[in-house]
Amino acid sequence: MKDFMTLAFEESIKANKKNEIPVGAIIVRNNKVISKSHNNRQKKYNVLGHAEINAILKAEKKIKDWRLDDCDLYVTLEPCDMCISIIKESRIKNVYYLAKNTNKSSIGDGQLYDNIDLKEKYEQLLKNYFKKMR
Repeated sequence: MKDFMTLAFEESIKANKKNEIPVGAIIVRNNKVISKSHNNRQKKYNVLGHAEINAILKAEKKIKDWRLDDCDLYVTLEPCDMCISIIKESRIKNVYYLAKNTNKSSIGDGQLYDNIDLKEKYEQLLKNYFKKMR
C-alpha cells in the first residue's frame, strides 16, 4: 500500500488539474484512510474550500462524530491559521505536512514529513502552479 503522504500528494495533483492551489489531505483512523480531499475554493466559490477542511467534513460524516481525536491528518502543505483552528476544534491527534507554508507562521504542533523525493516533487508542483497563475 502507498504511504499516506503519497495519497495526499495524489490529491494535490487532482487540485492542480482543476486549477486549484495544489493541496491534498488525507485523514487516517486505525491505520486506514477514512477521507481524502483537495482544495476546491475556485470550483465551489467557497473560501472554506481548503483540503484540510474538506477532508475533516468527510471524515466527520463517515464516522458520524465531529470528534476526530483518534485520527491523523496528512496534508501536503503546512495548514493555514484558519485550518489550524478547525484541526484543533476537531481534536485531530497528529498533523503531518510535506512542505512548510512560507506565507504564515509555523503551526508549532505539526510534524514535517520526512520524504525528500516527495517533498521536492510537491514543491515543484507548487512552483509550477504559481508560475502558471501569474
